[in-house]
Amino acid sequence: MTPPITDSRVLAAMAHPVRRRLLDLLKLDGPATASALSQATGEAVGNVSHHLKALAAAGLIEEAPELARDRRERWWRRTTPKLLWSSADFADDAAGEAVAHAVESLNLERQTGHIRRWADRPRSEQERWPLGPFATEAWLRMTDAELAQFRAEIVEVMDRWADREIPDDGQVRETVFTFTRAVPGHP
Repeated sequence: MTPPITDSRVLAAMAHPVRRRLLDLLKLDGPATASALSQATGEAVGNVSHHLKALAAAGLIEEAPELARDRRERWWRRTTPKLLWSSADFADDAAGEAVAHAVESLNLERQTGHIRRWADRPRSEQERWPLGPFATEAWLRMTDAELAQFRAEIVEVMDRWADREIPDDGQVRETVFTFTRAVPGHP
């Protein structure tokens, strides 16, 4: 079980868009060097190195020295498979609460940005995926405990797909971004 992030400095470290993208790439593709991450992101190697050091200082990534071919090569990997936090964990600390609120807002922008970029892709590219992409929504009536159960069920499905062994069947599998949110509200 991944422990939740309860240190506002760690939240602040992962809030930067480049750092969050680096964390995503390390999760999706596994350990990598600053050079490989630079190629994947289009960022300068020095900039990537700077952000990797900030992520390492926050304990979100660590070096993977066993992957290096020589002393100069530095490989990095995530220290945890998930990034979990709750704004409620920072309610007793005004500065921490402000960081958690800002990170939550940035995270929502990041998530919706992925969806917007898909919607802006050329129709010809979208047509390559005639069955998969979807959006769904529902208004539900729940207690807090029922919402927690709903969350656990959704997370279990997403974890099962994220952690599955990729079949070696010759089919090309592209990355797919998915996210789910459930919050109390009114129409």
